[in-house]
Amino acid sequence: SVCRLLTLLDGHCGRVSRPLPYSIPKPQRILEPSTVFREHSAMADPGLYRPPSAVRGMTVLDREAFTQMIHVPALRVPTTALNKVVKSLKKIALQRPGIKRVVDDGQPVGGSGQHRLLLLDPHCVASAESFGHEETAALTAFGVSPELHRYELQLTYENLKSEEVLRAVLPEGQDVTSGFSRVGHIAHMNLRDHQLPYKSLIGQVVMDKNPGVTCVVNKTNTIDSTYRNFQMEVLAGESNMVAKVRENGVLYEFDFSRVYWNPRLSTEHERVVSLLRCGDIVLDVFAGVGPFAIPAARRGCVVLANDLNPEAHRWLQHNARLNKVDAAITTFNLDGREFLRGPARERLPGLMRGPGAVHVVMNLPALALDFLDTFRGLLGPEPDQGLSCEATMPQVHCYGFSKEDDPQQDMVQRAEASLGVSLQGRCSVHMVRNVAPNKEMMCVNFRMPREVLYTISSSKE
Repeated sequence: SVCRLLTLLDGHCGRVSRPLPYSIPKPQRILEPSTVFREHSAMADPGLYRPPSAVRGMTVLDREAFTQMIHVPALRVPTTALNKVVKSLKKIALQRPGIKRVVDDGQPVGGSGQHRLLLLDPHCVASAESFGHEETAALTAFGVSPELHRYELQLTYENLKSEEVLRAVLPEGQDVTSGFSRVGHIAHMNLRDHQLPYKSLIGQVVMDKNPGVTCVVNKTNTIDSTYRNFQMEVLAGESNMVAKVRENGVLYEFDFSRVYWNPRLSTEHERVVSLLRCGDIVLDVFAGVGPFAIPAARRGCVVLANDLNPEAHRWLQHNARLNKVDAAITTFNLDGREFLRGPARERLPGLMRGPGAVHVVMNLPALALDFLDTFRGLLGPEPDQGLSCEATMPQVHCYGFSKEDDPQQDMVQRAEASLGVSLQGRCSVHMVRNVAPNKEMMCVNFRMPREVLYTISSSKE
């Protein structure tokens, strides 16, 4: 709902080119090797699109060092048929960042101007025989000769893709890919050890090739389970960590260096909020900056939102005001257990008597399952007035990580261990996302059993 470095967007124009004044006959005719396009094609030279070898090992970005001259095949096309030919040959036309695929045909100034050159991808076209049946038929129908022209083209850093730049710079044979997340104007990366010597260059490339990114950061340690934030260093750009993010139509603002935010959870936020109805009550135990709480309030729910991190609590309140739902959200800055044993316990009996369903969201995957034992006997003796029927019990959405072969079973067993009861036949487990090899984020959903929420005794004091 997310980005790999291989799929980074690419930058703006940078082009200097000129056509050579001769055309190339079909290669089956006896020609000097220097005049046969095949000798200059990417099929003969796999490095045609690679930057010069001198950039290998570069740690400080020198954009000029990536400039090189290449040759690409071109078709001379009548201007009257140009649009139709471009459309018919779009699969084999040259596609490079910042380079036009239709250029002047090199005729002297004042010439007829009745033809243009369509640049082709040398990986696809090495001779007239490279054209497929449909492409050949289109050329014939529009009166275009399949004769290829050799066009000299200058490639610059701006014309190279992110993968090409990084593959040329990093040690040969080493992985150049690295996952990154876009959080407003910030690109957040998790560099591997072999990439660290090139971290400044990588940061600059990411910023260059992604319009709107003005800051690139690298995570330097694992997430702090207490406040769910992590240390980071700025690789390139400004040091402004206050991000503005729009998710599922809701606007959020927060200091990314001091709170937890994961753009890959957008779909999960939307899934849970879609289960809510106007008038429902939501207890968000680990609310963060509000990705569950604020959409729930916008949906017409009454929300009690809590987070231990003072910064997250501050931005939660800010985002509630920003989205004009602060009247529907009561916020708390407490430990999760304190929140459940305090404000939640005080309000639950009354909330359960109301017309709306009660939902408890526990999105702290590293620890949330361990917090479920807080519900044991939370409301004391069971009332004897029929108020504890199953339909009034809170619906729980509890998240966790699993590295087991059967993560669903693992989630259920750990939830059962914390609650002290069996959930067999009365829970479901939703796969949220793959976090790492052999590590899944899951959500176990169940209606809180009566025997957990109340103590066994039902006698009056």
